Amino acid sequence: MATLSHCLPSITSQHRRLVFRFKHRPIQCSAAAERQALFNRIAPVYDNLNDLFSLGNHRIWKRMAVSWSGAKEGDNVLDLCCGSGDLAFLLSEKVGPNGQVTALDFSKEQLQIAASRQRMRFKPCYKNIKWVEGNAVDLPFSDSYFDGITIGYGLRNVVDRPKAIEEMCRVLKKGSKVSVLDFNKSTHPIAISFQDWVIDNVIVPVASGYGLGSEYEYLKNSIKKYLTGDELEKIALEAGFSTAKHYEFSGGLMGNLVASR
Repeated sequence: MATLSHCLPSITSQHRRLVFRFKHRPIQCSAAAERQALFNRIAPVYDNLNDLFSLGNHRIWKRMAVSWSGAKEGDNVLDLCCGSGDLAFLLSEKVGPNGQVTALDFSKEQLQIAASRQRMRFKPCYKNIKWVEGNAVDLPFSDSYFDGITIGYGLRNVVDRPKAIEEMCRVLKKGSKVSVLDFNKSTHPIAISFQDWVIDNVIVPVASGYGLGSEYEYLKNSIKKYLTGDELEKIALEAGFSTAKHYEFSGGLMGNLVASR
């Protein structure tokens, strides 16, 4: 460890308009269903809260994650657990109009917000994003399909994380990378105490102002149940990745796993 679905929208060739198509892929596990419902509830204010919680720094962290993915012009890439689309839009700029971005999430409400954000953006590259509702542990893609994968603040919320990492490895082309950005589960007491203080005294009170205090109280427990950098590296290697390295930054609050297929 190092320190530091449904497709929406699709563009028709005749009408050049957005078409919404939904085909529900049910979430089987009750725990996963509860998390799906939680993210549906917070979707309307998710972006505003991210800006407030991180003082805008999440935008820097997401650019770092996209850079670590190795995405380049013309690539076919996946943003897993895409939420409202921040990483997908950054990937779109990387791969350009000749590339393709598939953005997958299990929250229909988050995908609808992402699609509405896409409609308000006019760069040609943003038309290359396809929104898919799906399950991170049962990806609807063939083997060795993508040139790169990102997942931002999503793996921590997946019930079966080893399976999700296996699926990412399966759909990734040999030699390509996955970049996994999330809160860091530190092993250092000072960092743990600071992280807990931020959640209790900043994140939950701010979320409470939006009527979502109880929804964000899960965050501390979800980090405690998450994986350390060393554990993430180990699971990635066991899943079939050839190399795996976890980076800590922002005082140990954040972490990013970079694994090569």
